[in-house]
Amino acid sequence: MFKRLDEVQARFDELSEQLAQPEIARDIRRMTDLSRELSQIRPVVEAYESWKRTQRELEEAESLLEDPELREMAREEVEACRAHKAQQETDLRLLLLPRDPYEGRAVILEIRAGTGGDEAALFAGDLFKMYQHFAERRRLKLEVFSAHEITVGGAGGRTASGFKEILCKVSGEQAYAQLCYEGGAHRVQRVPLTETQGRIHTSAATVAVLPEADEVEVQINPSDLRIDVMRAGGPGGQSVNTTDSAVRVTHLPTGIVVVCQDEKSQHKNKARALSVLAARLLQIKQAEQEAEQTAARRSMVGSGDRSEKIRTYNFPQNRVTDHRINLTLYKLDRVMGGELDEIVEALQQNHQAQLLAAQGE
Repeated sequence: MFKRLDEVQARFDELSEQLAQPEIARDIRRMTDLSRELSQIRPVVEAYESWKRTQRELEEAESLLEDPELREMAREEVEACRAHKAQQETDLRLLLLPRDPYEGRAVILEIRAGTGGDEAALFAGDLFKMYQHFAERRRLKLEVFSAHEITVGGAGGRTASGFKEILCKVSGEQAYAQLCYEGGAHRVQRVPLTETQGRIHTSAATVAVLPEADEVEVQINPSDLRIDVMRAGGPGGQSVNTTDSAVRVTHLPTGIVVVCQDEKSQHKNKARALSVLAARLLQIKQAEQEAEQTAARRSMVGSGDRSEKIRTYNFPQNRVTDHRINLTLYKLDRVMGGELDEIVEALQQNHQAQLLAAQGE
């Protein structure tokens, strides 16, 4: 680890010297690239310098252990320094972990109703609201690209709305890092709106989290596309446009179809559809590179069956359980209100622990 830290320190010094050169200041692109790299490794260098200071303090405290009058005070100082040094070394290992290639990107979020009919659609709507509230809390921007909304009638004349599917983009600082663990099958246990006997039903919805693709990573040949325009549809005529602004893009080689209709501008809907298509193609490309048998998106989402799940939302018990890390919280109402922080942080820590364990193998 320390050999790697010395290399990072040397690279930091080299970058600092380069940025001080007048010819670099005149090359905007080069200066931008060097500045970006410098800012990325600066936290590592600062943490390493802090570790060095603690090491010096520890050596000074240990030298005082031979003095009978200062021995007790020195012993306490040594213990404190050793504990601080151990924590700093753990932090340094985390800082040296390989960066996720999609870190800092916006994501395409797809939520689809799975097994459970109308109740699954209502649950998909609840998940969307949960992520909407979470985005607001984290100051992330959420834009709906397309939605297939339904209204469900229940006992006593009650009604509720949900989604067969909804497609949106979430952007902002740490958007990918905050949402990348949400992909998979989500299961709900509750009494449906349409249930007259008070029985608890189990339904499911699937979530896919696709990092937005870079133009260099995915190049789409226009001849591989079939683009259809149509009139947008919506419940009750409220969201129905009077012009052919909705766009359906079909990628002929893969059969992927993307429909975007939320904007009144055909041009904007087309741009959004192509962005979603690129994100899906990127997932397939990555899956092929990793020699997986199926596209990453399919392996993430699964079939939407009740038996496949990453998380269970039990409304009668106000309980949410993430099965990947065996985390159970009895505050489902707050989680559905967007308070996902504790779950997200636990998943991030688990992922970091796995990476650290892999490094030690």
